Amino acid sequence: MSVLLETSAGDITIDLFVDEAPMCCENFLKLCKIKYYNYTPLYNVQPNFSFQTGDPIGPESKESDGGSSIWGMPDGGTKRATRRERMTFQPEISRKRKHSERGTVSMATTQSKTNPDERFAGSQFLITLGENIEQLDGKAAIFGEVVEGFDALEKINAAFVDQAGRPLQDIRILHTAILDDPFDDPSGLVEPPQSPVPSAEQRATVRIAHDEVLEENADPEQLEKIRREREARAQALTLELIGDLPFAEVTPPEQILFVCKLNPVTRDEDLELIFSRFGKILSCEVIRDKKTGDSLQYAFIEFGKKEDCERAYFKMQGVLIDDHRIHVDFSQSVSKLSSEWRNTTNSKTARSRGGFGGIEGLEKRRQYRAADGGRQRERGDNYDYVFDKKAKQRDGHRDDRAAEGRRHRSRSRSPRGRDTSGRDRDGYGSRKERPYDDRKRRRSDDRYEGADRYSRSRR
Repeated sequence: MSVLLETSAGDITIDLFVDEAPMCCENFLKLCKIKYYNYTPLYNVQPNFSFQTGDPIGPESKESDGGSSIWGMPDGGTKRATRRERMTFQPEISRKRKHSERGTVSMATTQSKTNPDERFAGSQFLITLGENIEQLDGKAAIFGEVVEGFDALEKINAAFVDQAGRPLQDIRILHTAILDDPFDDPSGLVEPPQSPVPSAEQRATVRIAHDEVLEENADPEQLEKIRREREARAQALTLELIGDLPFAEVTPPEQILFVCKLNPVTRDEDLELIFSRFGKILSCEVIRDKKTGDSLQYAFIEFGKKEDCERAYFKMQGVLIDDHRIHVDFSQSVSKLSSEWRNTTNSKTARSRGGFGGIEGLEKRRQYRAADGGRQRERGDNYDYVFDKKAKQRDGHRDDRAAEGRRHRSRSRSPRGRDTSGRDRDGYGSRKERPYDDRKRRRSDDRYEGADRYSRSRR
C-alpha cells in the first residue's frame, strides 16, 4: 500500500506498514483521499534530523486548529472538522520499529493531559532527514517509509529556514495520490471530484511562493557592491567579537576626517594650518609610534561642524602635502571612537569587579618608612628609589649616631683599661703575667672601688 506526495521539492513515494499500524495508515490514506493535505506547508525543518507537515493551514496561523484526524470528518476544501470531539486518536507506537533509517514516516503525537502514558495524534506527520534519530523513538508513531524521492528529501534538507525551521521560500504538498487503499471508507466520508483550490487561510501564510522565480541581479557592479558589503559586515563582526569595536553596526563620526599617505616630516601644526581654511578644527593629531615617536603617516582631524568636514573631504582628496599626495576618508575614523569606548568600558568593568585595577584580592602597593613615625606612605608620597637631599642628610645623621652608640657600648663591655690588642695599660696580657704583689694590690683596689660604688648607691 503506497501514497504519492507531489511536493514543490519533488515527488515522494511512501510505503505504509498496514499490518503494524492499521489506524495510522487508515487515517493517512483517507486524509489523502479527501485532498486534506493539498497545499499543506512544510514546517519545523531541522537539517539532518526531520521535517514536519500535515497541518493544512500551518502552525503559525491564528486560523489553524492543528489538524484533524479522518474521524473528525474534516472538509477537504475548508480544512475544518465537523466532529471536533474526534479530531484525535490513539496511534500504535511500535517498540520494534525505530527511527534508524532516513525517510522514516511517523505520526506526530502529543501527550495526554490526564494520563502521561497515553499519546494522541491528528493529521500531522514527520519524515526523518537523517539516520538513527533516537529522540523520536517512543514519541512518534511509525507507519511507513520513503521508497522513492530521496532527491526531494535532499532539497528539503538543504533549504534555507528561519529560526522556527520554516523554509524562507515555501515548500508545500501540492497534490496527493493513493496508489493502493485496502481500507473501507468511514461513514460520511465525501471524496471531492477534483483537487480543491487553496483556501484564503492557506494563501495568507505564503511568504515567498514555491513557484515564484527569484531573479538574480546580473549587473557586475551591483554584485561587486553586494560582495563588498558582505565582506565588510563579516569583518565588522570579527572586530566586535575580539572587542575592537563596541558593536558591528557602528558608524564613524561625521565630523572626523581620516588622512593617510602623509610625509613622515609632516607635523600636526602643518595639517591644522592647511585644513583650518575649511572651518574650525577641534583637534588635529598625527599618529606616531609609541617607542620611536616616528610618524605612522596618517592622522585624524576633528572639525567643529559636519559641513566643514565634508567640504574638506571633497577639496583635499589627492592634494600634495610635503611632496606626498594624500588620501582622505571617513571610514577609518571609527578607530578613535572605538578606542574611547574601549577605555571607558574597561574602566567601568574594572570598577565593578572591585579590588585594585579590577583584579579581586589585589591591593595597591604601599611603602613604610620609620622616619615618619610609623606612618605608611604610598609610592607617590615623596618615596622613590632616589631620595631628596634633606632625607638623605637625615638618614646620614641617624647612621652616625647609631655607629657612635655601638662603639660606646663595645667600650663599656670590654675589660677595664684594655686596648684593642688585649693588653692593659702596664703592658701585661693576662693576670698570670702580672707579679704577685701587683696582683694583690689590684684586687684591693678593685674591692675599694666596688665598696665605693655600693656606698654611693646607698646614699
